[in-house]
Amino acid sequence: MDNHWKQLLPVDRYLVKMNGLLQDFDRKVLTLLYQPLLGAKSYALYMTLWSELEQDRIWSRETTHHGLMSLMQNNLREIYEERIKLEGIGLLKTYLKEEGDSRLYIYELMPPIMPDEFFQDGVLNIYLYNRIGKSKYSQLKTYFSDSSLPENLTQVTKPFNEVFQSLQPTEMHSFASGEMQESMVPEEGRDFLGSKEGSSPHMTDTVFDFDLFFAGLSEAVIPRKSITPKVKETIKKLSYLYGIGAMEMKNVVMNAIDANEAIQIDELRKAARDWYQFEHGEKLPALTEKVQPSHLRSKPAVQAELSQEESLIKQLESISPKQFLKDLADGIEPSAADLQIVEEVMFKQKLHPGVVNVLIYYVMLKTDMKLSKTYVQRIASHWARKQVATVKEAMDLAKQEHRKYQDWASKKTASGRKIVRKETLPEYLQQSEERADPSAEQDDEATELERKRLEEKLRQYREQN
Repeated sequence: MDNHWKQLLPVDRYLVKMNGLLQDFDRKVLTLLYQPLLGAKSYALYMTLWSELEQDRIWSRETTHHGLMSLMQNNLREIYEERIKLEGIGLLKTYLKEEGDSRLYIYELMPPIMPDEFFQDGVLNIYLYNRIGKSKYSQLKTYFSDSSLPENLTQVTKPFNEVFQSLQPTEMHSFASGEMQESMVPEEGRDFLGSKEGSSPHMTDTVFDFDLFFAGLSEAVIPRKSITPKVKETIKKLSYLYGIGAMEMKNVVMNAIDANEAIQIDELRKAARDWYQFEHGEKLPALTEKVQPSHLRSKPAVQAELSQEESLIKQLESISPKQFLKDLADGIEPSAADLQIVEEVMFKQKLHPGVVNVLIYYVMLKTDMKLSKTYVQRIASHWARKQVATVKEAMDLAKQEHRKYQDWASKKTASGRKIVRKETLPEYLQQSEERADPSAEQDDEATELERKRLEEKLRQYREQN
C-alpha cells in the first residue's frame, strides 16, 4: 500500500482500550478460530495490543507507533494492513483525535464471538471451513463443544424468592428516595468492568440492493414486518457470501418464513446455502469470490478523464477473479482446475484479488488463453516477495520484469514442450523505453486478435456496469 503513510506515521501516538475484560478462553478462540482467517501477523498485532493493558484494567499507557514497530519487528505498512484486517473482522474499533499536527489513535479491542455463535455465523464459519478443510474444521467443532445434559433429568433448583426474604419497608424507602439508584450507576465518564459480547463482521447496506428487494416484495407473501434488523443483517451477509442478488433473495427468504410470518435465521442460512449449491454445485464459495479491498484501490476519478490504463485498473479493482475469468469466457463458468490455481495463489501467496486479476490477464495472453499452473505460481511467488498489493504495482512490475517472465515462459517442461510462445506484451504493459529483441517484438496474428478480443470484453463489461 503506497499511501499508508497518509493514514499513519511512526510518531503518531495511540492508546489501547479493552471493550470489557478478555478471558483465557477468548485467547483460545482467537488462536484456533480467528487466526486461520486473519493470518499470524494480525493475530500477533491483536495479542500485542492486548498485552499492553495492565492486568484487570481496560486502558493502556500512551505510546507511539514507533514503539509498536520495534516490539513486533514489522514496518508501519504491515502494521496498518493487519490493523485493517482486525477492523474488518470485528475485533478492533479505531478512533482518531487530531490536535493540530498531532494525532492520537484509540484502539478498542473487541472480544471474539463465542464458538456457539461463530459456528453458526454464516460467514466466518464458511470461510474457516474453506481455509482449513473438512478434517481440521471437524476437530475444532469437537474441541469447542461438549456433552449436553441427559434428557431424563428433573430440575430441582430453588428460585430466588424461596431462598431470600423480601426487602424491608425501610430499605425500599431509601431506594425510592434515589440514594441507592445513584449508587447503581458509575460516575460520569467511567464504565464498570465486565465481559462484553463480541460482534461478527459488520456489512454496510451497499453490499445489497434493499430498494430493489422491497420493490418486488409481495406483502401477502413476505410482510415487511418480517424483515427485522437481525434478518436484514443476515441478508447482507448471505448476499455478500453467496453472491445472491435482490431478485433471487426473495425466493431464498420465502423458504425461511414460518406459519407465524417470522423469518427463522437458521432456515434463512440453510436456504441460501441450498440456493448456492444448486446454482454452483457442492463446493461452497471461497477466496476467488473476493474483490480488491477498498483501501488498496486507486483514487476515484471522473470516468471521462480516465486513460486507457486507468480505466483498466479501475475494472480490475472492482471485479473478483472468478467473475473476471467468467467474463473473459463469454459468461461460461470457470473450470474447477482454473479456480483451484487462482485460489492457491490467493491463499498461499496472499495476493489481493485485483493483483490476481492482473496476473490472470498477463498469463492468459502469454499462454494462448490457458492458465499454466507452473507459470502462474512462479510469477505469483515473485510478486509476493516484492509485496505487490495494488493493481498499479502489479502492472508496473510486469513492465519492469517482462524479459525475465519471457525467459520463464520460454523454458521447456519436463516433456520437452514449451509452456508458452514468445509474444509481445498487451498495450498497457508495453515498455516505453528499450524494447526487447526483434524476435520477441514480432506480433503473432492470433495473439494480437486475442488481445483485442480481451480488451473488447473488458470494454463491454465496463459499459454494462
